[in-house]
Amino acid sequence: MTDWQFAQTDPSEEFAKLHLFAMQKRQPTGDVEFIITVFEYVSRNQLKMKFFARADKQVNQKTAPLTPFGWGETMLAALRECKKLIQDYPYEP
Repeated sequence: MTDWQFAQTDPSEEFAKLHLFAMQKRQPTGDVEFIITVFEYVSRNQLKMKFFARADKQVNQKTAPLTPFGWGETMLAALRECKKLIQDYPYEP
């Protein structure tokens, strides 16, 4: 356990450390930058997640808008799921 985790005094606070990542999605209309935030929870949140990733932009806006996300037991698993949704759907501003 690292020092920052001791800041949580009540598990219902869902205290988390944030990790930021950036990626470029290449499209015919031009590159789009996505910022992915990964939440690393001290103790599992209400949905039993240890790591949760969420992108800053929606994809597939013209059909069924979706904010890319992912979750998993490791930061890499959550990040991969989120990245896959960004790659699988078009960005349609």
